Amino acid sequence: MRIRLRMRLVLLTMCLGLIAPLRGAFAQDDLKTEAPDPAAIKAEQIKFQKVKSPVPFSNKSIARGKMIYRRFCTECHGVNGKAQIDVVANATNLTEPSKYLHGTTEGEIYHSIHDGAGVDMPPFKVQSIKGNDFWNLVNFVRSLWPEDKRPALQPDDAKPDDAAD
Repeated sequence: MRIRLRMRLVLLTMCLGLIAPLRGAFAQDDLKTEAPDPAAIKAEQIKFQKVKSPVPFSNKSIARGKMIYRRFCTECHGVNGKAQIDVVANATNLTEPSKYLHGTTEGEIYHSIHDGAGVDMPPFKVQSIKGNDFWNLVNFVRSLWPEDKRPALQPDDAKPDDAAD
């Protein structure tokens, strides 16, 4: 029994001796990233300002977007979109488009969700959200806005060209 315990201690000591030099290779300073260039961010934003959704702002799209929102977004933005959660202090209140830092057009919202928006909003392109579900999510987010700020509701069978802001 004592021999087994000594052998374990010897193996543990050897392993720690091999791992200790590696600690310096992963210093915290190496993990820091540079702040994004504001000019590059603005250029990206301008590129997406005029992008239009291929999915009409309809009840069907909003319902699908709500399902996606509940799965991926409530942790930071809350169930009602008001971001009154202590977990993420900088989460945007989605019910107040005037407070959006990265734009309120369809394309800008899509870009914020798909590619992330600064340090606090991660990109969701790596999640299991695919294709038009990003646009369904954009439509749901816009449905949280005050009624006078929302786009006009389109029929569920409307074509993208029929949908207008």
